[in-house]
Amino acid sequence: EMNSAIPKKKLGMSDMEVSVVCLGTMTFGVQNTEAEAHAQLDYYIKERKCNFIDTAEMYPVPASASNWAPGKTEEYIGTWLAKNADSRSEFYIATKVSGFNPNSETVGNRTVPPGPAADGRLDAVSIKEACDASLRRLQTPYIDLYQLHWPDRYVANFGTTAYDPSKERDAETILALKELIDAGKIRYYGLSNETSFG
Repeated sequence: EMNSAIPKKKLGMSDMEVSVVCLGTMTFGVQNTEAEAHAQLDYYIKERKCNFIDTAEMYPVPASASNWAPGKTEEYIGTWLAKNADSRSEFYIATKVSGFNPNSETVGNRTVPPGPAADGRLDAVSIKEACDASLRRLQTPYIDLYQLHWPDRYVANFGTTAYDPSKERDAETILALKELIDAGKIRYYGLSNETSFG
């Protein structure tokens, strides 16, 4: 029934009770106009009383669309938030920083005005720049769940017979995320897409 309440569940080890149906927004900006995006947010949050929005710095998709611009989805959510600022504490926003991505327009879009395409990595500087850019586009002082969109780490593959732990960079990534928590910019962090290598 359309009027039934959508249940909520605790997300992992966080204190967040999120709707079991999360609003994915990756079409906002290519397949949906700003007005359509705002209508979907109104329906999801105000009418259905749901509270979990998912986005990413690289959205919308597909990136091959002629009208694609990285960060457009976050901008649409941000303009909706600007009109609904009083309700910010009633829902959770999850967004993502891109993992390794060579010659990425998403990385160039972290600055105003946008800079040239550059290699995306999950080093401390990149994570902090990406977070600040997402906060600016979303027009919010904090992100509830900040995720690594995909990992950027060394994996012994393609015939490699030995694992070299000196090539790992996970500690730098985790420490950068902790700094964002300590600064009040994010509440929790996670990993969105994992490889089968673990």
